Amino acid sequence: MSTKVFLQSKKKFKNPVLLTGLPGIGLVGKICVDYFLKQLKTEKIGEIYSDSFPPSVHTKDALVELIKDELHATEHKGRHFLFLAGPVQPSLDFRSGAIEHYEFAEEIVEAVKKLGVKEVFTLAGLNIGDARMEKQPDVVIAATDKKTLERFTSLGAKADKKEGLISGAAGLILGIAQQQGMQGACLMGETNAKLIYGDHGAAKKLIELIVKAFGFKVEMKGIEREAKNIEKAFEKLAKQFEEAEEKPPKDGPSYVR
Repeated sequence: MSTKVFLQSKKKFKNPVLLTGLPGIGLVGKICVDYFLKQLKTEKIGEIYSDSFPPSVHTKDALVELIKDELHATEHKGRHFLFLAGPVQPSLDFRSGAIEHYEFAEEIVEAVKKLGVKEVFTLAGLNIGDARMEKQPDVVIAATDKKTLERFTSLGAKADKKEGLISGAAGLILGIAQQQGMQGACLMGETNAKLIYGDHGAAKKLIELIVKAFGFKVEMKGIEREAKNIEKAFEKLAKQFEEAEEKPPKDGPSYVR
């Protein structure tokens, strides 16, 4: 398996931070990073190709190109922020082994390390099942160190449970970055894995936390509108479930008197 990172900028980055948001549970991390890319003035600085991606090409206006992820950069308050975005990450089908997952993460960490990155934040979703329909999502954090953990819990994040696993790029990029001497955290918006078209409510909570942490100035109306649509859908579903429970079976009681 082979992953290649092509950097297109020779710029010197000032104390850069990496934030990643690739497709995962509830598309939470992807929605979050994609929203920042729309709201902030960024430039593309790199492309990532891997033969662990789906064996397809992307077509647009009758032209084809290989599927890729991208690195974008913006400067804010005297430092640079890099965003890893894109439509794919290696498939979580462990029958084919895990080599491609590690290689993908290692190549990305190696590339951003050369750019001077010392902090990495992976953005993702955390599946809490049907409980997501009954509550506003929290942001859960798993950090590389106590200082980062305390920093984000003081901003409203909840510490992760005592033990768990973070699968895919969100876990491996952070874990390999820690091994390379970097600090950071995985920030996870609570969601439901069934939300395959995305949980904008969870993404909104994650965006709000990152704005608090780094002071980005973004317009929230778009994500707030999408978040409200998700919550309305949950309310409608909950009402349908309640009505179904209240209605007696058409054939009368199912028990014997």
